This record gives sequence, C-alpha cells and structure tokens, in this order.
Amino acid sequence: MTDATWPTRVAMLSVHTSPLEQPGTGDAGGLNVYVVEVSRRLAARGIAVEIFTRRTREDQPDQTELFPGVTVRHIDAGPFSGFSKQDLPGQLCAFVAGLIQAEASREPGWYDLVHSHYWLAGHAGWLAAERWRVPLVHTMHTLAKVKNASLAAGDTPEPASRIIGEEQIVSAADRLVANTQDERRALVGLYGACPDRISVVPPGVDLETFAPGGPDARRAARRRLGLDPRMDLLLFVGRIQPLKAPDVLVRAVPHLFHERSEHAENLRVVLLGGPSGNGLQQQDELDKTVAELGLGTTVRFLPPARRAVLADWYRAADLVVVPSHSETFGLVALEAQACGTPVVAAAVGGLRTAVRDGVSGVLVQGHNPHRWGRALAGLLDDPGRRQAMSRGALAQASRFSWEMTVDGILDTYARAGEDHRRRGACCRDLCGCGSGAATTLTGS
Repeated sequence: MTDATWPTRVAMLSVHTSPLEQPGTGDAGGLNVYVVEVSRRLAARGIAVEIFTRRTREDQPDQTELFPGVTVRHIDAGPFSGFSKQDLPGQLCAFVAGLIQAEASREPGWYDLVHSHYWLAGHAGWLAAERWRVPLVHTMHTLAKVKNASLAAGDTPEPASRIIGEEQIVSAADRLVANTQDERRALVGLYGACPDRISVVPPGVDLETFAPGGPDARRAARRRLGLDPRMDLLLFVGRIQPLKAPDVLVRAVPHLFHERSEHAENLRVVLLGGPSGNGLQQQDELDKTVAELGLGTTVRFLPPARRAVLADWYRAADLVVVPSHSETFGLVALEAQACGTPVVAAAVGGLRTAVRDGVSGVLVQGHNPHRWGRALAGLLDDPGRRQAMSRGALAQASRFSWEMTVDGILDTYARAGEDHRRRGACCRDLCGCGSGAATTLTGS
C-alpha cells in the first residue's frame, strides 16, 4: 500500500468463473455481476483493477480490457473444458503460479491489495498476498456450512475440504466482506471469525439498466418480448439447480390453479436460466414434472438473457419468484424490484434483507408448494396490492446501489491496509477483537 488511504492497483481474483461469462448458467451468477460492477466503479474512481480468472477456452486471450482501467487476465489451470468446479482445488497451485508470474513481470510492489471472491480464490489470494506482502480482502459469496444446513432434497452437501478451506481463509484474511448482518453472524458463529475484521457491505443494483421503464412499461416490454399483454406472468431467473429451487415454483402451479381455477388458462410461468452442476439432472426431472402435471402449455424454459433483455423480462412479469433454499443476498430480487416488480421469495439468508416483506414483496416460510401456490394466487388476485408493492419495490431497490457498495468496499480496503500495516505479517492472527461489533457500512 502507498501512503494514500486507498490502493492504486487491486488484484481481483475469481478463480472458478470469469466476469466475461453470461450469468445464469454454468457457474456464472451473482458473483460474476458483483465482480464486474465493483471493478468498473473502482476504475471510475481511479483504481486500476486486474481480474485474474481461469482460462476455460483455448481462444481466450491472455488479457482483455473489460472497461477502461479494468483488465481480465486468463491463467492456465487445468483443462479448458470438461472440468468441474469440484476439480479446481487440485489446480490452485497452477493458478497461483500464474499469479506469481504475472506479478513478476511488473515492477516490485505493483499490486497494493488482493481482493478474492469465493473460497477457491481465497486460497490463491492468501498465498499471493503473503508473497507480495499486501492486504488480503475476501468476500465469501456463499458459505458451505450455511448451504449444508438447508440442502434441497437430492442436493449434494459441500465437502469437508471446502469447509476447512473456508475456515483457513477466515483466519488468514485481513478483512472479510459480508453482504448482510445474517452473513456476518454466520461467519462469527459458524467459522469463529473475529467480528472486528468483518465489514458488512450490501451488494447493489444497476439502477440505470434495471429501472421501471416509464409509462405502460409492462405492456411495452411484453410487446418487445412477443408476449400476450393479457396473461399473468410469473418469472424465475437463475441457474437451474436444486439450490435455486425452480422445482418449488413448478410444483406450486397446480396449487395456484386450485386457488384460482378460472384464470388457469391465462397463466404463464417462465424460467430464465441454464443448468449448473447437478442441475443437468434437475432439468430432466423438471421436464418430467412439467409433463406429469400437465403444464406443458403453462411452463416455459428459456436460456439466460443479456442485461437489457433481462430488464424487459422483469418489467413484463407480474411477479418475480425466488424460492431458493439458500441465498447470501439475492441480486435477482433486487434487480426485479428496481424494475418495479414485486418479488415472492423464500424467507432465507440475504433475501430477508433484499425483500421488504409486505412492502416490496412477500417472504414465504419453507418450500411447501401448496403454501407457495397460495401466496402467488393471493397476489395475482389482488392487483391493487401488487401496485402498492410495485411502489414499495422501487423504494426498496433505491436503498441499494453499486456506488454505495463501492463506498463500503473502499472503506474496507483502507481498514485492511491499516490493519495489515499495524499487525505485520508475523501478527496476522492477532486481530484485537473483543468489542464484538462488526463494522457496518452503507445500505445495511
């Protein structure tokens, strides 16, 4: 770090998924959006960002400019294809070697700080930060112990190796970034994190791209998407995998029909996303479920959409449904609300922060399809309540912006630099905790 409060050059690490990938399929999701939006805004404030990620295609260049001041650098670590996230721990040495080589081509002391995302990147960042003698800031994004405590039926638990890896990163990082107070409590209670080394910095939403769209926005969006303006539209956005629980929405439809049978033919349910991990098997199971329940004319599966088109889908929907078993935050819920669409979400994790129950949407306890069908039917049958929630959704989304997020990230970087200088490498474990209070930043 220089004498300045903020770093001038940041190495941003995202080992298992590239910011260049389309969110909504494979391993690409909210983490990708987070890294892109934060990096872009850091660069706008004069901080150069290099994002290091694994090369997954032979034709990917060594480096590419994502935005002015933001460079994506691809590192060879394992085969380009046919390689799952679960195989990556064995390639972390190769990834770290690529990091070290990149730094060696620069002037000494080139990077001022390492910011890693997800536990795999945390281990690479740990080693790089130690070698470069710079602070390590880490954002978990998801926690294995939290996921394992709320697994969907048939989902695979996170392995002990990941849990141990997360515990090591919690101990090694100069500063941890938690999305919500819930995540902060999990880090302290489940991982023994020092409260004084946690900054609570909620993610944001792009309030220019995801916006209401002006008068008659829903009809205009449906016209652009080729949708019937008279239909009732429920929208799911996300990867097709057990964690995201698209099956809960599909199985809720017959119960919704039971509640409002006279409107059954007018309902459309669109699931916008691609399979991820064991989601390949779930896609087959969902197809069978749709056929068994006779929902072939009601339910549609569509691939992920680019941001401008995704915003139209949010505007076109009557309700956006987020039934996940676990969510560290839930950017989909925030994006939908920024477009003025109420959200029906599971009362889990960060969704309890992203959605204001009864104001910007409804939080549903548990994953019983009957309960979900009843909640959805109640809102579809009450346009006045939906209209009020649309106003509440806009107000809720306005509390979260990426600019506010970056304010918090920069404060975190400054604190990490101060802590790093004060403790020194030999005192990394002496965090000085005892006050029991995390640093809470913007938007919490």
